[in-house]
Amino acid sequence: MALRQASRVPSKSPSLDAAELLDLTDPAVVADPYPHLAALRAVAPMAWHSGMGTWLATGHAEAGAVLRDRRLGRVFAARTPQDDWDTFNWLHADSILDSEPPKHTRLRRLVAGAFGRGHVQRLAPRIEELAAGLLADLPDGDFDVLADYAEPLPVLVIAELLGVPEADRHHLRPWSQAIVRMYEVDRTPEVEADARRAAAEFAAYVEQLATDRAARPGEDLLSDLVQARDGSDRLSAHELVATAVLLLNAGHEASVNGFGNGLHSWLTAPDRPAVDVTDPSARARLVEEFLRHDSPLHLFERTAKEPATVAGVELQPGAKVAALLGAANRDPAVFADPDRFDPTRDPNPHLAFGAGIHFCIGAPLARLELEVSLRTLLARYPALEVVEAVRRPTFVLRGFERLVVAAVSRPA
Repeated sequence: MALRQASRVPSKSPSLDAAELLDLTDPAVVADPYPHLAALRAVAPMAWHSGMGTWLATGHAEAGAVLRDRRLGRVFAARTPQDDWDTFNWLHADSILDSEPPKHTRLRRLVAGAFGRGHVQRLAPRIEELAAGLLADLPDGDFDVLADYAEPLPVLVIAELLGVPEADRHHLRPWSQAIVRMYEVDRTPEVEADARRAAAEFAAYVEQLATDRAARPGEDLLSDLVQARDGSDRLSAHELVATAVLLLNAGHEASVNGFGNGLHSWLTAPDRPAVDVTDPSARARLVEEFLRHDSPLHLFERTAKEPATVAGVELQPGAKVAALLGAANRDPAVFADPDRFDPTRDPNPHLAFGAGIHFCIGAPLARLELEVSLRTLLARYPALEVVEAVRRPTFVLRGFERLVVAAVSRPA
């Protein structure tokens, strides 16, 4: 749907410019955004940001309204020049994440049908096996729990899910990281060049793999996606590749950052609450608090497709509005003592996986992966402490570059 380009100034003058309170490129905000987000939420849970040309929703109710309102959509703006950005553009335009009904409805139905054939459930023992294999190579002393464990594990899991041969798996994370750096607010020409190259290489690889699966189907998700049909309908070649790339990009980023952020929050909590991770219910609550307390994704943008009043704000077609998920997940109107890490929190209606029609289709896999990897790690290292923590200098995808931990005690 073609939309009129929104003005940099809203049709109704706002009483507050969020740019006065929140600069998402400020290193202090990137390092610890929560006090800044809380200050903005306290005075305007839905505020206009002149620097970004976007309305920002920092309240839980307001962010939820932005995510669920069908008058707002994901409107992908193709990058130019087209010849340079061709593959990058269609990888997004033909994905579930950047599509709207009726295309989104069709894609999600086809992908969910392939996803629902037991692929996630059958992966549980394999995730545990892969996690144990990574742990077997870890030292008895300090180690980087991200580089040595949390980062390689989801790549291995998604590779297993899609049927990527072991010899090719080392390409996946560099390709993915290069593409997702484009989602930050402070991109450089080097970042853009890396993203174009990675998109072209990643798409070409998946196209070849899909061609092989069409000729020789396996028991993997990619084989099911190649054959996915709903009556006479099926995924196009571009839609198939875009789906596979999205599963890896979104899947591993959420898992790595959710694990690292949550583990750091738990291990550095002032009261360091104990959790019996052998208890499935306690473990599930712990994972939900991992996702809420320091969310892996902080910004999800939508565009008004028609005139709409959302969370009390009048929007014209083309107007941009972003749900700040990390801010919503610490809204004191919904979460008691929101800055405290509480692994017993129940209910825990966080928005880390989004809401509405764009709720993360891989959420069940991410939750399973976090639960199994956490239980497996703590079975070997029952007590850990943080030795060094280095944040990534990014706001949208929040995580650590390094998270070095030490085992305080370990079974014989």
